Amino acid sequence: MSAPRRSPPRARPRPAPLAGGPVATPRGLALRALIEIGAGARANVLVPGLLARTALDRRDRNLVTEMVYGTCRMQRACDWLVDRHLRRTLEPEVRAALRLGAYQLGWMRIPRHAAVAATVDEVAGPARSLVNAVLRRLADDVERGPVRWPDPATALSYPDWIVTRLAADLGPERARSALETMNRAAQAHERPDGYVQDPASQMVAAHVGAGPGERIADVCAAPGGKATALAGGDRERPALVVALDIDPARSVVVGSNAARLGLPNVAAVVADGRRPPLRPAAWDRVLVDAPCSGLGVLRRRPDARWRVRAADVPRLAALQWELLVAAADLVAPGGRLVYSVCTLTAAETVAVDGRLAAERSDLRPEPPPGPPWAPTGRGALLLPQAADTDGMFVLTLRRAGGR
Repeated sequence: MSAPRRSPPRARPRPAPLAGGPVATPRGLALRALIEIGAGARANVLVPGLLARTALDRRDRNLVTEMVYGTCRMQRACDWLVDRHLRRTLEPEVRAALRLGAYQLGWMRIPRHAAVAATVDEVAGPARSLVNAVLRRLADDVERGPVRWPDPATALSYPDWIVTRLAADLGPERARSALETMNRAAQAHERPDGYVQDPASQMVAAHVGAGPGERIADVCAAPGGKATALAGGDRERPALVVALDIDPARSVVVGSNAARLGLPNVAAVVADGRRPPLRPAAWDRVLVDAPCSGLGVLRRRPDARWRVRAADVPRLAALQWELLVAAADLVAPGGRLVYSVCTLTAAETVAVDGRLAAERSDLRPEPPPGPPWAPTGRGALLLPQAADTDGMFVLTLRRAGGR
C-alpha cells in the first residue's frame, strides 16, 4: 500500500556554505552539478572543484560524488522511470532534479522519505509540486518490485550504439559484463609515489618499461601519469622522458605533476604528436597513448557515454593511425614502440594494428602482457571485468635493426 500523498515539505536549513558563495546541502550541490553537466561541464572536472569550495564533511562529500556520478551513469534508465509519469516537456533544471531523485530511489535505495523530501527541498518555484508528485509515484514503483525494462540498453543506461558496437566487437556476453562493470563506481588507486592512477594505466607504463638512462618519448602525455611512472623507475640513472601534448593547458598539467613528484627528468613539450619536433630514429622507447573514444573508462568518466558519438570512432581511428606512423619514425633501430588506448572497439585496436602490419614491415610484434590481459590480434585487451580496472588495449612492437 502506498503512503498517502501530502504537500511538498518545507525547506530545511542548509548548513554547509560554499567558500565565498551560497550555502550548500549534499543534494543541493549534486543538483547544481547535474545542471552544469547537462549544459556541457565534465563531471570529473566539475565535481572535485565544487567539493573543494564547500565545508561538507567527508561523508557528505562522498554522498555528493555518488549521487552525481551515479545519476550521470544511469541517466537513460532514470529518464525512462520518470517519463512514465510525465505528459510534458521539462526544463533542464527540473529534469536534473527528477533524475537525481530517481537515482536515489532506484539504485542507492535511500528511504523514500529522505530521497523525495530532501530532493524536493532543492527545487524552487512551481516545479516543486511536480517533482514531489513524480518522485512519490516513482517510489511506489520501486516498492512494488523489480522494474521490467524495455530493452538492454535502457536497463544498462547506455546509448544504443555503444551496446551494439561492443556486442559486435567483443561478443554479447563479454560486452554485457564490461558494461555492467563500468556501471559500478571506480576505486581510487595510489602509486607508491602518491600519484592516483588506475591499475590498468600502471600496467601499461610497467609494460613500456624504462631502462637506466634511456630516452623515452611519450607523444600524447597529458595528464602525465604514464610519463611520470616511466621517469620515476630508476632514481640513480633515470630515463629522460620527453612528454608531448598538443594542448598547452594540459601540457602545463604534465609539468606540474612531474614537479610535484620531484622528477626533473620529465620535459613537458607542447607539440602535435603527428609532427613531433624530435630527432628521428633516436628514441629507445616511444609510447603512443592515443586519444580514443574512451569506451573502456566509462565508470571513471560517467557522463562521457552521452558525449561520444558513433561517428567519433572512425575519426579517432584515423588520428590514431597518423600518430602511430609518426611515432614509428622516432624509434631507434632495436627500440620499442607501444600503442595503447583506453577503449574496447575493434576499429581503434586491432584494425589500426592491421593497417600498421600491412604497411610497416620494420615493426615486429613482441609478446603482449599476460593475464589478466587477453591476447587480441597482435596485442592484448584488458576488459574492465577481468581485474576491476579500466578497459585498455596495448600493442608492443620492436623496430628492426640495432640490438
